[in-house]
Amino acid sequence: MVPPAGAGWEERHCFTTEVTALLAARYGRWACGWHWAVGEGGGGGIVTSWCCDSHSIGEPAATAAKVVASLLEWRDWLEDLAERFAQLAPPAGADAEERSWQLERAATRLVTVVVDRTGAECGWYGLCRTVLTWFLSSTGMGPESAKDAVDTAIGGRFKSWTEPSRILVDSVGEDLAVGLTGEQPYRDR
Repeated sequence: MVPPAGAGWEERHCFTTEVTALLAARYGRWACGWHWAVGEGGGGGIVTSWCCDSHSIGEPAATAAKVVASLLEWRDWLEDLAERFAQLAPPAGADAEERSWQLERAATRLVTVVVDRTGAECGWYGLCRTVLTWFLSSTGMGPESAKDAVDTAIGGRFKSWTEPSRILVDSVGEDLAVGLTGEQPYRDR
């Protein structure tokens, strides 16, 4: 499957697409992010074992090793997120104020971990949107509603190659919480 040395962009892209389809068919949809690498060539992901098609595709055995390492790295990230989601989820039966506080806290922590793992490099905010959407979906919200809530809260305020300020991260978390609950997330304690 590995394209020959000197192959053009189309052939390298086709390889990545075919590997993604193969991995997803074998392991499930979770494998689709295996090549979401940190930086400009990788689309703003967290994977460091894969750079971009032009730098990562080469000799077949080395390329296969990079695919495997990247898939394992992506799986570790997803398992870490699942643990975080479970820890950060609002408790069942929480009232609107408690739920708001929990959602604000979760959003700020999840944005921070995405910034840390991506280095806030090119396109990092796309993964941030995805992670926040997955989190809300894990709490029982429908995927489209979750995506809309996240898009409204972020509102284009995150930028490539720019680490958001603590104030901006807090504002996004608060906006998400208030947008979903109608309550301010702060407690008088």
